[in-house]
Amino acid sequence: MRILDRYIIRHFLSTFFLMVALFCVVAVVFDVAENLERLIDNDAPWGLVFGEYYLSFCLALGNMLSAFIVFLTILLFTSRLAQRSEIIAVLAGGISFQRLMRPYLLASTLLVIGSLVLAHFILPASNQRKLDFEVEYIHKEFHIAEQHLYRELAPGTIVYMRSINAGRQVGYRFVLEQWEGDQLREKWMASKARWIEEDQTWRVSNLRRRWWDAEGEHFEKVAVLDTALAMSIDDFGQRNEAMSTLGRRELKEAIAREKARGSGGERLLQLERHTRTSNAFAIYVMTLIGVSVASRRQRGGTGIHLLIGVVIGFVYVFSAKLTSVSAIHAGVPPVVAAWTPNALFGLLGIFLYRKAPK
Repeated sequence: MRILDRYIIRHFLSTFFLMVALFCVVAVVFDVAENLERLIDNDAPWGLVFGEYYLSFCLALGNMLSAFIVFLTILLFTSRLAQRSEIIAVLAGGISFQRLMRPYLLASTLLVIGSLVLAHFILPASNQRKLDFEVEYIHKEFHIAEQHLYRELAPGTIVYMRSINAGRQVGYRFVLEQWEGDQLREKWMASKARWIEEDQTWRVSNLRRRWWDAEGEHFEKVAVLDTALAMSIDDFGQRNEAMSTLGRRELKEAIAREKARGSGGERLLQLERHTRTSNAFAIYVMTLIGVSVASRRQRGGTGIHLLIGVVIGFVYVFSAKLTSVSAIHAGVPPVVAAWTPNALFGLLGIFLYRKAPK
């Protein structure tokens, strides 16, 4: 490695970790201001608050914003090099732009490896501690916003609920169907079903039961019935953050379990699995764009480069959110949704690279 390589890598990594620290400090200040009253009311131990909760909070935030922070990092120190004509001097000295990219890509590779290790091996356990803390001291209740919820309890046994109030542990417009092949053998319809935690049973109210056998069709009405079903209230909804607590093997098992239930929830889990990898490789994309933009000396200096960086960063985040929603609601394959922003901005990076000063 030449002196130039060590110089760029040192400034790249030091600026990156400094910016991660700044982002985390700002985020922690706002989070403390928002949750301080709840933390005090719930007697949260301050050792756990800062030693466990906010440590996990910063790890998750830093990894999530790593590509964007890499982009801003490159714009900051590379733009200063360009404004001082150091990039021009390097190119005039016989070093090609492709060779100049080498230390940037080397530093980015270290960050990509670190992000992959964090996302797949460290963050699941860290996020579990963070979520446990939130459940106990910050957000003690969760809300299931989805409607028209289906679960397959066993082959041929399907449960439907129109909506669920997680705070009251009640599902409304409860329907249970028992099929044999393509024939409906039994159907339950009730106004509501309440989950009884201590008994691990469901209390069904105003039940209308209808079934078929060799003697024909039968009807029955029951005011209240307690029944054991292979499901709990948690099977119908969890905090979105719960997905981030699953390790690689647990995530794979959860996807298989959701497919068996027929809930459609496996798409969100598959998106989570692919996003953990695509977010890490977005660092390469942002590196390519950042160096190509910041290496050109422009009137307005670093400010113009930072403005361009903020615009590109927001467009990238918006496109990532758009593809995520498409994967959940529009039937776009999760792997396509996870990698589409990288592909599109990768093409932008190649275009800017070709236009960069050589």
